[in-house]
Amino acid sequence: MVENVDVIVLGSCIMDFISYVPRIPKVGETIHGSRFATGFGGKGANQCVAASRLGSRCAMVGKLGQDSWGQAYRDHLQQEGIDISHLSQIDGQSTGIAQINVSESDGANNIVIVVGANNSLSVPDADLAAQHFPKARVLVCQLETPMSATIRALELFPGISILNAAPALEDTPQKLLQSPTIFCVNETEASLMTKLPVESVLEAKKAIEVLQEMGANTVIITLGANGAVFREKASLTTVHVKIPPVDSVVDTTGAGDAFIGALAHLLAKVENPDFSTHLTKTTIPIKKSFLAIFNV
Repeated sequence: MVENVDVIVLGSCIMDFISYVPRIPKVGETIHGSRFATGFGGKGANQCVAASRLGSRCAMVGKLGQDSWGQAYRDHLQQEGIDISHLSQIDGQSTGIAQINVSESDGANNIVIVVGANNSLSVPDADLAAQHFPKARVLVCQLETPMSATIRALELFPGISILNAAPALEDTPQKLLQSPTIFCVNETEASLMTKLPVESVLEAKKAIEVLQEMGANTVIITLGANGAVFREKASLTTVHVKIPPVDSVVDTTGAGDAFIGALAHLLAKVENPDFSTHLTKTTIPIKKSFLAIFNV
C-alpha cells in the first residue's frame, strides 16, 4: 500500500450486468431487450472511486473472483489511481455480480445479486490492512461484506471512520453503532433501524436521537432533495443542511455512494472540518447521478 493514504475503503466490488427491457418480464416469460451494459459497481468500490476522482489518495480492501471479471475490476481500479495492494482474487469464487433488468416504460427494475468472493472478506484481511491504518485519515465501510470484518476494521482504525449502514439491518448490533466516528444512513434505512417513520426533517431528527440512544456517535441521515440532517455526539443540536436546487438530474443511481465518497474526501483533506459547511458541499451529489457527476 502507498506510504500515505487519505481514504481506505473496506467493502464490496460487484460487476453490474444491466438489461434494458420494454417492461419487467413475468415469471417464465422471455422478452427481447433493447440494449445491454456492464458497469463496475458495489457500494465499497463506488465510494472509493468517488473519493479518488475528487483528489484523495485511496486504497481498496476487498475480494474478487479468480475470473476475467475479477481481473477487469482490478484493472479498472488501477486505472482510477486506487491502491489495490489489499484487493485479492480468490480461487474457486466468482466475482460478485448483479443482474439488473430496467423497464424503459416506467424505470422499474428487478435485481439479483450474487456476492461471490465478497463473502470471503474476513477478520484476518482487516488485521492485515490495519498495518496501514495509522497512515490514513479516513476509513469507509458498508454492510455488503461480512459484518465481522467490518467491525474489526472499525475497531482498529485510529482516525475518522464512516459506516454507511447499507443494506440496513433491522436489528443492528451495538458494535456497529458504537465503533464508527460517523454513522450514515438514508431515510429508509433509518426507519428500518429505529422502527420509526422517517419521511420528514422532523422525523429524521427524532430518528437521530434514537440512533444515538442506541449507541451511535455522530449520525447523518440523508434525505435526497431535502439535503441531510446530522448531529454530533457531543452536541444537543440537530442540524438540517439544505442544498441548492440541481438542474438536469439524470439518474439517482449511485448517488448515496457519491455522497459517502465526497464526505470521506472532504474529511480527509480539511483540518477540523465544520460539518455544516462540508455537508452542504457533499449533499449536492444526492440529486445527481454518480454517472453524471464522476463520468463513470
